Amino acid sequence: MNDDHTLNASRRLGRARAAGLLLLVGLLAGGSALAQVDWPYVGGDPGRMRHSPLKQINRKNVKGLRVAWTFRTGGLDPKINSAVQCTPIVVDGVMYLTSPDTQVIALDAATGRERWRFNPQRGPRHRQLYNRGVAYWSDGRPQGERRVLLAIPDGQLFSLDAHTGKPDPAFGRQGVVDLRQGMDRDLSRLNYGVTSAPAVFEDRVILGFSVGEGPQPAAPGDVRAFDVRTGKQVWRFHTVPRPGEVGHETWKGDSWQDRGGANAWGGLSVDAARGLVFAGLGSAAFDFYGGDRPGDNLFANAVVALDARTGRRVWHYQLIRHDLWDYDLPTPPALVTVRHGGRRVDAAAQVTKTGFVFLFDRATGRPLFDIVERPVPASDVAGEAASPVQVFPVKPPPFVKQGFTEADVTDISPSAREHVLNKFRSLRSGPLFTPPSLQGTVVMPGFHGGANWSGAAFDPETGLLYVNGNNMPNVLTLQPAPPEGSYAFSHKGYIQFLDPEGYPAVKPPWGTLTAIDLNQGTIRWQVPLGEFAALKARGIPPTGTETFGGSMVTAGGLVFIGGTMDEKFRAFDKATGRVLWEYQLEAGGYATPCTYSVNGRQFVVIAAGGGGKLRTKSGDAYVAFTLPEPPRRAAGRRGRTQ
Repeated sequence: MNDDHTLNASRRLGRARAAGLLLLVGLLAGGSALAQVDWPYVGGDPGRMRHSPLKQINRKNVKGLRVAWTFRTGGLDPKINSAVQCTPIVVDGVMYLTSPDTQVIALDAATGRERWRFNPQRGPRHRQLYNRGVAYWSDGRPQGERRVLLAIPDGQLFSLDAHTGKPDPAFGRQGVVDLRQGMDRDLSRLNYGVTSAPAVFEDRVILGFSVGEGPQPAAPGDVRAFDVRTGKQVWRFHTVPRPGEVGHETWKGDSWQDRGGANAWGGLSVDAARGLVFAGLGSAAFDFYGGDRPGDNLFANAVVALDARTGRRVWHYQLIRHDLWDYDLPTPPALVTVRHGGRRVDAAAQVTKTGFVFLFDRATGRPLFDIVERPVPASDVAGEAASPVQVFPVKPPPFVKQGFTEADVTDISPSAREHVLNKFRSLRSGPLFTPPSLQGTVVMPGFHGGANWSGAAFDPETGLLYVNGNNMPNVLTLQPAPPEGSYAFSHKGYIQFLDPEGYPAVKPPWGTLTAIDLNQGTIRWQVPLGEFAALKARGIPPTGTETFGGSMVTAGGLVFIGGTMDEKFRAFDKATGRVLWEYQLEAGGYATPCTYSVNGRQFVVIAAGGGGKLRTKSGDAYVAFTLPEPPRRAAGRRGRTQ
């Protein structure tokens, strides 16, 4: 047993008991007046199941949901297409969230009243300020230290006193760590920062990074851990292995040197009992041409389980070999428990941009459903050596369309179909993993998924995984780099394949919500997610829309999700996929909601920040919903305030 384990064993036990008691209170009390159930992690729990035991709001009464409070953060900049993608966390009845310009704000979770705010006074390094949440740490003592941890895209990590919002002077330099320091490359001119919430394990704060994707030089995507008290780096996992490290042989020659990407930009999940941290890693830079990185390129596009105390690799499984399509693993695996072979198995469920779900034994990395190799098309681009095979899970089936043929061309109108067909016939197309070309290749699923950072929610009661997916094709066209470039090829842009009206070139649905049975490896149901009013007026059935922002599932029988271009927030029956409630937000809810209970009342909150990749109007509101108070309680409260 190592020193860290010995020093922290009693503290971990205390935290585990407290967490277990809190969960038990929620399960037993449901909606009782004594219940207080927090949402202390962006994923609900360290393993990111995004499930709540609360059931005060349920199938029978969800139609009665109303706005309890709305909080506007400020921080909008009309020059920036901002997007509030943050999932708030709630601890001891206090909510912590971020604004469009990455200020941290603490609110009373019952009323939305502001308690404090912290402005990181960011530098000019990064204009697109996406942030998906903060993390919370305590030392486990009743009156001990409490910290809120914020990492932002310009490469800074802050530790704030959870009571006051003031930076912790013992952390880094007066409360901040410059994440570009301590690296073995000069990152001063490279994109290097964090968009997803940090992970916390014992006295470690663990980060995945958002970096450039090429063809210009890009920063390394290494996973890094820091001491939560001092800010000093504790370990660093090389996602592009160095000589002598596992996986180095998958980089031929010296192609590993100064290689960027292979980064956990979607965040991390934690198995606290086993002391494991999990990452889903992105592609190696450059995204679309790998002639200068021959080989399979570990650990790019791999699920990786690391020892959370040391950063040592425990197991990995690469899901895309020698990626040429920007098929990042956009989110860490959800840590779930399923039934396989007549027994309960702790598992890691990884959703992908390709529309697959891969399921692994959490401790060993053994696939719970068979994974097979299949041949895929070769590349004809000079210098490129695409992998001749890729891996495919036998179960579950894909939850989005894969590949693009003439039969897939849109049929929402004869004119739209004719226009798309004319363009389609000038392009290269085919099955999943048809490689990029100078002619132009239809990539399906496109760069926005399948699944994206939205991830998935898991219901431990039923074994169902809920994932929102995008059926959005792109046209990828390589072009020779300019003579002065240090690379062979660039590309003509992240171009969506659209019809003349701006709708996707593929047959609907374009956005879906799918329930996948992880016990059986089957799709239980799938429904379109979102709609376009103009198409509905023309009599076209619901098409779904492109979607960003994930789902949350509750013991009340509900799946809550925003994420759609129609800017609505919806509750679905988790058993059938039927819409039971919807609310028109003032800006798109491109974030994952949370739910919690304070003083016996359950609340559901979503950020209505709009903007981002869907480019609808931006906003700065967090909207909280709850059921009307019972008349007796409302009357008693009125009497007390008179």
